[in-house]
Amino acid sequence: MSKKCTHLNQIKVTTTDTHVCEECVKMGDTWVHLRMCMVCGNVGCCDSSKNKHATKHFRQIHHPVMRSIEPGEDWIWCYVDEMIAGEVAA
Repeated sequence: MSKKCTHLNQIKVTTTDTHVCEECVKMGDTWVHLRMCMVCGNVGCCDSSKNKHATKHFRQIHHPVMRSIEPGEDWIWCYVDEMIAGEVAA
């Protein structure tokens, strides 16, 4: 039996109008892809970006679920369970 994420009940935010990593902008830096915290809506850069702000947000704030906000991507990642936890409903 496959493991299931038990943190999806913490999702409060599913979309955003932010399409920059504000921390990277403050630093004058760039990013590869963007991820959004589904608990508070914070947008940060992915782990392929040198600053890894989305993961830093998880480590500091402990919000477990985030999603890709890249066009055409709707997957949800759970940091706690270290797994793709589902997809954002259309």
